[in-house]
Amino acid sequence: MSAAVPQSTSRTTIDILVRRVRQGSSAWVKLALTERIRLLEDLRHAYVAIAEPSVRAACEAKGIDPGGPLAGEEWLAGPMVVVRSLRLLSEALKDIQKHGVPVIPRQHLRTLEDGRLAARLFPKDRLEGMLLPGTTGEVYFQPGVTADNLRDHQASFYKKPHKGRVCAVLGGGNVNSIPPLDCLYKLFVEGTVCVLKMNPVNAYLGPFLEQAFAPLVARDALAIMYGGAEEGAQLVHHDAVDEVHITGSDKTHDALVWGPPGPESDERRRKNEPLLAKRVSSELGNISPVVVVPGPYSDGELRFQADDIAGMVSNNASFNCNAAKLLVQPKDWLKRGMLVDRIQASLGQAPVRRAYYPGAQERWHQFTDARANLRLVGNPGEGDLAYALIPDVDPAKTDDRVFRHEPWCTVLSETGLPGSDEPVAFLEAAVAFLNEKVWGTLNAMLIVHPKTMRDPRVRTAVEKAIRELRYGTVALNTWPAAGYALGSLPWGGHPSASSRDIQSGQGWVHNTSMLESVEKAVLRAPITSLFPPPWVPGHKSMATLSRRLMEFEQSPSWWKLPGVALAALRR
Repeated sequence: MSAAVPQSTSRTTIDILVRRVRQGSSAWVKLALTERIRLLEDLRHAYVAIAEPSVRAACEAKGIDPGGPLAGEEWLAGPMVVVRSLRLLSEALKDIQKHGVPVIPRQHLRTLEDGRLAARLFPKDRLEGMLLPGTTGEVYFQPGVTADNLRDHQASFYKKPHKGRVCAVLGGGNVNSIPPLDCLYKLFVEGTVCVLKMNPVNAYLGPFLEQAFAPLVARDALAIMYGGAEEGAQLVHHDAVDEVHITGSDKTHDALVWGPPGPESDERRRKNEPLLAKRVSSELGNISPVVVVPGPYSDGELRFQADDIAGMVSNNASFNCNAAKLLVQPKDWLKRGMLVDRIQASLGQAPVRRAYYPGAQERWHQFTDARANLRLVGNPGEGDLAYALIPDVDPAKTDDRVFRHEPWCTVLSETGLPGSDEPVAFLEAAVAFLNEKVWGTLNAMLIVHPKTMRDPRVRTAVEKAIRELRYGTVALNTWPAAGYALGSLPWGGHPSASSRDIQSGQGWVHNTSMLESVEKAVLRAPITSLFPPPWVPGHKSMATLSRRLMEFEQSPSWWKLPGVALAALRR
């Protein structure tokens, strides 16, 4: 028995919903801060109420035992992230009440080597810092933002509200926090009301969102509809819709903006005459690279990072825009093969997963058929996919699909860059390779040993690489998805993308400090931790940990930390 999926919304009803929300937009922009804060508190309690049934529905749809450890994936990437973001938005609005903008303490600001401003957003305080010990999250700004004028680049809507705007939100189908978070960003950061079209893959989530977000629906600030491409096209082209936000593939974006592939679409793109002449923001996936800088890694450190990478592949059956897809190492590094072997062994601890996303089987074969050196992990049953490792892909063959197309299935490729296994030279080569040869601008991960970082030359090279990588999130020694989950950091593709070469998209979501003129988010973590990440294969208490994290985010308290820590240790 599958989760109940609402029928497609009729053309007449779509028109009614859009016009209703259009009428509600003028009242929404005038809503007082006190009312917005009260509304966010109500939404937080309402979301907690639908957490368990929505997780059960997701587990059913994805072939997960709702009582088993893997259900923790749905708790962690669903209710926990949404509840945290609702709380952070509420805190941001309280700051605006008192100070005019969300507060970033002066001591959390610093100047980068190239003169630009960086702001630390995570941890906000000591209590928050206990959740990810040793981890920090910063924002790097574009040139022109300074410590003195930072307030001018925050919360523009609350200083100079527009008169009311409507956004068509085409929800992501893979992770159940994406549709609510995208709408919350538009509503509470940009002041824009939303019509959300659920993706057919997770349309079962819609009724839960209608229940949790009933106060928004009652204010005509939000409407939820269902259907496929035809319904989506009607929505985005509706004359009462001002802008569009898409979470999906670059092909979906380009078909909407430029029209179906072919000579007419190419000509429109050449002339920069889009078929959809509205503001379009988007988050569109990535060939997420993991770059391993050579260093004196112990067996335990290598195993920790291998488990982390394996978890990046196996989590959510690899249907994540930030799933590890390309491992980049020095060609002649002595530990290169050892790391690949460790990742393979760790994937062996992960259950094979149902290929619940349409087209996954076909894409998997496009990447794996006739591949030399292919390694398969797991014994897939009907409808499942084995994990596929493709080591030693030739980096000179840059037209290889592993560098040009996101697999969107359980495939991890590996390549060795020729030249030197000396860290500085390798970093320079890796940055150029990723920026010029690998598709996508969403997120990248660097693994660097702390002893290697003690060399001033290497440290300078690492910082330069972080600044120069054209990705919206760059993470050091941890999965960039943590930046997605934190909510305080902006999430999106690097601003170097354009509508004609969209890459991983344009614009930001999450971003509860309401920052503007952002260039990227940067996460830094230790090379190992006492607490293994909850996404690593074989984490037996992931479901308990994820539930406790959601309870913590609902109402943070020092008294809740021991329970979180205990669950985190029970691997």
